Amino acid sequence: MMVHLSVNLNKVALIRNARGGNVPDLLQVATDCERFGAQGITVHPRPDGRHVTFEDVHELKKIVRTELNVEGNPTEDFMKMVLEVKPHQVTLVPDAPEALTSNAGWNTDENEQFLTTVIGKLNAAGIRTSLFMDTNTALYTSAKRTGAHRIELYTEAYAAGYAIDKAAAVKAYVEAAKVGIHLGFGINAGHDLNTENLRYFAQQVEGLLEVSIGHALISEALYLGLENTIQRYIYQLR
Repeated sequence: MMVHLSVNLNKVALIRNARGGNVPDLLQVATDCERFGAQGITVHPRPDGRHVTFEDVHELKKIVRTELNVEGNPTEDFMKMVLEVKPHQVTLVPDAPEALTSNAGWNTDENEQFLTTVIGKLNAAGIRTSLFMDTNTALYTSAKRTGAHRIELYTEAYAAGYAIDKAAAVKAYVEAAKVGIHLGFGINAGHDLNTENLRYFAQQVEGLLEVSIGHALISEALYLGLENTIQRYIYQLR
């Protein structure tokens, strides 16, 4: 089964927000991404609203025809929003409000009780849940006890090491996926994946279901066009 590409639209919203108004039109871009072959749309609303807003998430749910994946730290406001919207998937990320981008996975040993409560509410609403995780497999047993359906592997270390020694860079992710699958998790991945390093990662990491890619894809689309860029990413996953 081909790995699904979910396009993260945060950077599109960031450009829109820089000038106000509705250019570029986030909903039209989401529709176009699906039309060009993407199998999902990802957004990560943050408390300061500098990217996608909660209102955007409500509107996206009305028009996304593939899968809507909403990422974020499960604050009270975030949970209220996703339980109202009911996206196909919620990916829980332990990012601080001031973080420029996600930079660490959950310590599920320390946060197991909190995450179990949060995920219980999401599961009861029929929402697939995923936990943003590093490759420290010692945490995966407690992660499984929270009730999450999937883990999303945080791939910054792989991307940083790819040009130096790609086999060494991917090794921990291969093992992490094996342990995750053994425990019953579906495997997602994301962060700093691009057309240079994506194919090798997808070939090596057994059982990979979905990658969410935003910054690199939108940046490449400035040069190559959105349709061409999405097709290039899909080609890497075949």
